[in-house]
Amino acid sequence: MPMHKANLLRLLPLASLVLTACSTFSPTTGPSTSPTSPQWRQHEQQVKQLDHYQTRGSFAYISDSQKVYAHFFWQQFSPQSYRLLLTNPLGSTEMELKVQDGNAQLTNNQGKQYTSNNPDDMIQKLTGMSIPLSNMRQWMLGLPGDSSDFSLDSQYRLRQVNYKQKGLNGSVSYQSYDTTVTPPLPNRLEMTQGTQRIKLKMDSWTLN
Repeated sequence: MPMHKANLLRLLPLASLVLTACSTFSPTTGPSTSPTSPQWRQHEQQVKQLDHYQTRGSFAYISDSQKVYAHFFWQQFSPQSYRLLLTNPLGSTEMELKVQDGNAQLTNNQGKQYTSNNPDDMIQKLTGMSIPLSNMRQWMLGLPGDSSDFSLDSQYRLRQVNYKQKGLNGSVSYQSYDTTVTPPLPNRLEMTQGTQRIKLKMDSWTLN
């Protein structure tokens, strides 16, 4: 089915979602610790062992051309299989993305389905949103993804990741972590690249 960008996602009212909430833990500001420290390596290995989990919360995409606010639900079934659901404040589905072993299927708010072997490109063509899914899956967990340029907070967790994609420099900043789960995982982060920003607030994590 040909891809048409228009009307895939209804822009949600700006007032429909406020991305503010009490954080479980706020990283201590101060001198960053070394990315080669054994404490970071231990935390990194613990997080990398997570391959079956789910999280839900708030999603915001802000650029010069559009603003999208939604609730999101992420289910990770295996290292290469996951599901991303975006819903509006009334609970109606705006977009559902299923990825399994490199094959992606996207269902829009009208029930139309599209398939591709490149979910990043498919979402951009259909919605106009540039979402780096491959790395975002790692950043959500507090891992640097493909980047080797990152700094840690005083608890040896990611504080900021710097990256380059499609010729543009970008960064991921971590604002707080959820310490009620083991290992601690992010519950607020912001991705910035050029004039584009993506904000994620994870309300809860379920680890299996």
